[in-house]
Amino acid sequence: MKLTIPTWLTLLRIVLIPVLMAVFYLPYKWTNFASALIFILAAITDALDGWIARRYDQHSAFGAFLDPVADKLMVAVALFLIVQAHPTPWMASWAAVIVGREIAVSALREWMAELGQRAKVKVAAIGKIKTIVQMLALACLLYSVTPAQRPQDVLGDLLKPGQDIWLGTPVFHFGDWMLAVAALLTLWSGLQYLVAAWPVMRADERKAVDSAKQDAKISFSSTGSDSTSSTRE
Repeated sequence: MKLTIPTWLTLLRIVLIPVLMAVFYLPYKWTNFASALIFILAAITDALDGWIARRYDQHSAFGAFLDPVADKLMVAVALFLIVQAHPTPWMASWAAVIVGREIAVSALREWMAELGQRAKVKVAAIGKIKTIVQMLALACLLYSVTPAQRPQDVLGDLLKPGQDIWLGTPVFHFGDWMLAVAALLTLWSGLQYLVAAWPVMRADERKAVDSAKQDAKISFSSTGSDSTSSTRE
């Protein structure tokens, strides 16, 4: 298997995930900036690998499989870090919406692919807008939240993000609202995928019902024939 440049960039994005986790929990003030920078670098590789693949025709089956996996892993890990550092119902709710939608849409795409209808749930414009807003929100939040280092932080500084960080508070509030917008766009795009797949789902259900009825008729006819033969004997 030959690894293309886009695939190497995708692999780099996966390698950056444990790096992000390690840097995020380092007990230094510069780690907020470093964490946001690592995430932004990962987001750039996400855009760059797709552009290179289209521009220079460097598509591969392995790359097509790995790219969305890397994206979802990076987003999920970033959300988990943010929620751990700022565990409010608001933040946890938006994170649950985003992660839950990604799981549901991935399952929907896999099922549609088995039916040969994957094109019905291809990425739409609203999905690309959602991705941009989501990446911006996560970068801002990684910059402005700090994981709890002491027990008293749970009731103190933990719920006051952005302290002792340059522009930390306004950046946090901007990222907080952008995450809410991203979650709402996530629900909207997920609903669009479901609407697009619904006719195929209904058709497949009718096909399964018709097949079950046909099998039942065949089974009934076979049973009737056996009973007639036994009576004659």
